[in-house]
Amino acid sequence: MATKVTLKDAVELNLPGRRSREILSGAQSADCALRFVEIAVPQAGDTARPPHWHPDCSECIHVLSGQGITWVEGASFAMEPGDTIHIAANEQHVTRNTGTVVLTLLCYFPCPEITVLTETAGPNNA
Repeated sequence: MATKVTLKDAVELNLPGRRSREILSGAQSADCALRFVEIAVPQAGDTARPPHWHPDCSECIHVLSGQGITWVEGASFAMEPGDTIHIAANEQHVTRNTGTVVLTLLCYFPCPEITVLTETAGPNNA
């Protein structure tokens, strides 16, 4: 059954280093998850979000506006509007704003609930 969700209906998530709103997830009986994410321009004194990974599913990050860099398992990918990156399950990653305006992303997960792990030793480095 089709479901329409507007951004104003999205659930505000309390995630460090970004504003993240969950548009779809298992809470809406969806079989996937979609988030609208805004990462501000870093300011002096800001604490950078550490790399994290998702053990249960992959993630696709699509850039709507702004510029950033996505680090995945030691590789860096410059990101700009129209770019999409696929990150496999269990790959450590983090996206940072490298521009002068808010970095706006759509993050898609092919699973309804998302597990996020942020230990110092990653799943491939333990």
